[in-house]
Amino acid sequence: MEITKLPSIEFPRVSEPTPVVPKQPIAPEENQHQEADQPITKEAITDKVDSMNTFLESAQTNVKFQFHEEMNVYYVQVINSLTEEILREIPNKKFLDMYASMADMAGLMVDEKL
Repeated sequence: MEITKLPSIEFPRVSEPTPVVPKQPIAPEENQHQEADQPITKEAITDKVDSMNTFLESAQTNVKFQFHEEMNVYYVQVINSLTEEILREIPNKKFLDMYASMADMAGLMVDEKL
């Protein structure tokens, strides 16, 4: 079997498209991290959740933060405000329950943390 060299295919060069609107930063870098320096309080979270609920009223959904006792973390529930049905949980509560039970079982096998 003889292998011959095949001619290479040349593709034309495409120039970079010029943006219609010039790119500008949304805010100066100093102001972008200003909120991150402030501690997060329960009142701030409540205020943000209330503003999200007001925004979502037209979609007939609410956002609710729940505390998972075993894992000591918060998860979010998206709820239909008409039927009180839970539409979505982020992360899923069943997953958190499963992870907590696995961590508990691992604690039974291992006596000490390193």
